[in-house]
Amino acid sequence: MTTWPEPVERVAAYLRGAGAEARIEEFETPTPTAEDAARAAGCGLAQIVKSLVFDCDGKAILVLVPGDKRASTRKLRDAAGCRKPRIADAEYVERVTGFEPGAVAPFPLTRVSRVLVDRSLMLHETVWVGAGSHNHLASLAPSELVRLARADPVDAVG
Repeated sequence: MTTWPEPVERVAAYLRGAGAEARIEEFETPTPTAEDAARAAGCGLAQIVKSLVFDCDGKAILVLVPGDKRASTRKLRDAAGCRKPRIADAEYVERVTGFEPGAVAPFPLTRVSRVLVDRSLMLHETVWVGAGSHNHLASLAPSELVRLARADPVDAVG
């Protein structure tokens, strides 16, 4: 049996506990960027889910957007109801998610107050998310992503 790093095992345990239809894969080549992840997974960039952490008036918000798009702070402000969303720095990301930047899984997250997912991700049969390390990704249906991350679908890209 393969032993995974603790953050990956945390994600795997969450998936098992939720009865999720998801698969974690380990890659030889690190996948810290959306482009790297798409190459490793052999999928389109739009199927890679970027997990972006924002400080939204003192609350941590996770925004899930396709790898080929950028989050819109204006749309995020409206969807999250905050005055000035700011992209979080690496230390903040690790503190509120328990994952390193570039390896953030959208679950389990106990210090994130809300998760938003861009609606365009729902157009795919399968999407790929970070799974706790730079060498692990999880594939799942977008509907499972919404359920597991307890995410609110919104228009989040500009």
